[in-house]
Amino acid sequence: MPMRLTFDRGTILCDEPCTAGGMKFDPRVRASRAPAHSYSTLVRELAARGIAFLDAVRATTSEPGRFAPIALRPYQQDAVLAWQSCGRRGLVVLPTGAGKTRVAMAAMAECGLRTLVLVPTRVLLEQWQENLAKFYEGPIGLLGDGHVQVEPISVATFESAYRRMAEIGARFDLLVVDEVHHFGSGARDECLWMAIAGARLGLTATPTWSESLDLLMGPIVFELGLGELMGTHLAPLRHIVMHAPLDAEERRLYDGDAKCFFAELLAFRDLAPSGTWTDFMRSACKSASGRTALESWRRMKRIVAACAAKRRILGELLARHREARVLVFTADNESAYSIAREHCILPITSDIKRAERSTSLEHFKSGRVRALVSARVLNEGLDVPDAEIGIVVGATLGPRELQQRIGRLLRPRAGKHAVLYELVAQDTIEASQARRKHAALRS
Repeated sequence: MPMRLTFDRGTILCDEPCTAGGMKFDPRVRASRAPAHSYSTLVRELAARGIAFLDAVRATTSEPGRFAPIALRPYQQDAVLAWQSCGRRGLVVLPTGAGKTRVAMAAMAECGLRTLVLVPTRVLLEQWQENLAKFYEGPIGLLGDGHVQVEPISVATFESAYRRMAEIGARFDLLVVDEVHHFGSGARDECLWMAIAGARLGLTATPTWSESLDLLMGPIVFELGLGELMGTHLAPLRHIVMHAPLDAEERRLYDGDAKCFFAELLAFRDLAPSGTWTDFMRSACKSASGRTALESWRRMKRIVAACAAKRRILGELLARHREARVLVFTADNESAYSIAREHCILPITSDIKRAERSTSLEHFKSGRVRALVSARVLNEGLDVPDAEIGIVVGATLGPRELQQRIGRLLRPRAGKHAVLYELVAQDTIEASQARRKHAALRS
């Protein structure tokens, strides 16, 4: 009797000894086991060796419905072709605003496979549902933001997929991962290990490489940068950096905290020259001087995030562009709410409920609301096609965050010329970080 393959909580179980596809003997159940992601490799190896087997892995579900025709730009067609030519496995790298979602939907339509789309936020869950509904004729499953509905075409947040992949990992043959750069570092990678999907498409504007991501999603198969698309398929952009000096009291407080913080950091560097920021944080938490230094660092960040000169410049820029649609980016939710109160701007944060968030974005698109302020929610994937002015008041991450924020402004519109103002506190850690970000974007 041939061996039998089954899906068991994110793994493939074989009822006989087997070494194909990374199978290893599991003494707990006296059977061979492998991660679900190796399913397609396992099946190919068994077939190549002429080994007979019963395949009971794939869940018996209905097939996807039909997609309406999806018009693509030439570079989007090239992206789909490149992905298909590489065995339907790999990453497509396109700038924010260049239509990665449309590329993925075209790939889904071409394949006709049961598909699970993974997204990092509830905002993107809603946006993917709306975009799919324009072209896909069947029901769309949702996992996240209070929804638990699985269909042949489904969208799930990373968190919901992580919690449920042991149940649904055998229901899909294509895995699409939006903002795929979030994976590959260990956090939530398990949900990619627990899916049997052999076809995998990762989407990002800011790629990273890791051995794990290459194994679970494949290599970069298509890449196009901002320079190739700005002024043609993306709006032209001016990037203006404005330096904001600290006032006398802010400078006194900042320099005092900086002296305390850098003394501790330099002492750590002497002991661990190759130590990372995470290593420093762990080390600092273990001593009174270290904890004092971390508190100094937090105060330094609060000073540069909301110094008086930045608030003054922001007010002037909002007045200058009162007829334009403006996105204001901050370092944290506290700053976002402070600016919202001071300038009567609607905030868009992770705390805002879906209905209120959708209403705010609709008012922004229609012109009833001229400005929005956000810390992180607007960074990734959110479709805000009418934004033309961006003002970065504070940042917490590196070049990737800046590139994502630039991308929020580049979605094209006839006659549109986008401007990004970046407000940088003069002679502070923020200024040195800004120089490194700009150098990385130019390289």
